[in-house]
Amino acid sequence: MSDFMDKAKDFANKHDKQIDRALEKGGEMANKRTGGKYDDQIDKAVDRAQARTGEGDQAR
Repeated sequence: MSDFMDKAKDFANKHDKQIDRALEKGGEMANKRTGGKYDDQIDKAVDRAQARTGEGDQAR
């Protein structure tokens, strides 16, 4: 299992910008589907997820 996790971490580090963009799009879709009702919570979750991949938010 640790070999899989090492490969996943390596992939995330190499493709940080793409992952961050996907997380942003996912957050935007969630906000749209909930009518913006949970905007703050979704933004915090996206920020936390981006912080755990590579250098943090690289989508902007």
